[in-house]
Amino acid sequence: MILNYKGDFSLSNEKSVSINEEKIANYIKKLGVEGAKNINVDEIKKELKTKYIGHDIYAFEKVDSTNAIAKFLAGTEVEEGTIVIARSQFKGKGRMGKKWESPSGGIWLSIIIYPEIDPQKASLITLCGGVAVSKAIRRLGVDARIKWPNDILINHKKIAGILTEANSNFHTLDYVVVGIGIDSNLDAGSVSKKVEDVSTTLKDELKKEVDETRLILSLLEEFEKVYEDLKNEKFNEILYNWRNLSQTIGSNVLIEQQFGKTLKGYVVGINNQGALILELNNGKLKKVISGESHMKEIEK
Repeated sequence: MILNYKGDFSLSNEKSVSINEEKIANYIKKLGVEGAKNINVDEIKKELKTKYIGHDIYAFEKVDSTNAIAKFLAGTEVEEGTIVIARSQFKGKGRMGKKWESPSGGIWLSIIIYPEIDPQKASLITLCGGVAVSKAIRRLGVDARIKWPNDILINHKKIAGILTEANSNFHTLDYVVVGIGIDSNLDAGSVSKKVEDVSTTLKDELKKEVDETRLILSLLEEFEKVYEDLKNEKFNEILYNWRNLSQTIGSNVLIEQQFGKTLKGYVVGINNQGALILELNNGKLKKVISGESHMKEIEK
């Protein structure tokens, strides 16, 4: 653990730390309880209408990654629904090792959960995140849609992303951390030109700043609803909502996979494990478990 100044720290070197993990966790919690400027934790807790998601919140000014902090805390058995949130991240990451630019002006948080489900269904948790984020954003009056597997779009531009990381043990999941990033009130020029060209912000879409506290409340409430569906094995309900919000189904896509492999085809749907069902150009159907999708033509 590297301490920089109050509220700023990194867990990049946690594997080499010899200090007792419980002491480290307690120190992290102490910093998190002290809070971060401009994150109104007291108001969130006061207004929150969930049973357990968001009841414990640790807020920071700047961290390497909220997922990194959340994974460390999850290993020390904090309460389910615990939130780690930061004003900015200097080592935020997306899927497939990609960097996630997350300066001040966005919502960067991670949710710790302990789902008692078969690890083979863990991909459904990413679908839950997509449904929750889309519904929370749609409460603001914009048409947020999901691009498989983990992006949220408005007008075909990226507004949010989800990174789900799990720690499993044989046939069980020890914990899952659901990382969520939303480009809420980012200022022009706060991210690279490459990112700016393919993304948007809620402030730009709505022509005004978003009340981030209200958006966080909506997000946590929507996440608990869909997570309860998962725990109660209402998988069809999750899939119904995801399909209804999908921007990917009914589109021609190019899927980038590891080691430079690519697939092209028409998206027929997703199955009950969250895999994309792709009709290849030769007419055959293929189940795609992982990859990065790029839509070539929007049919909706």
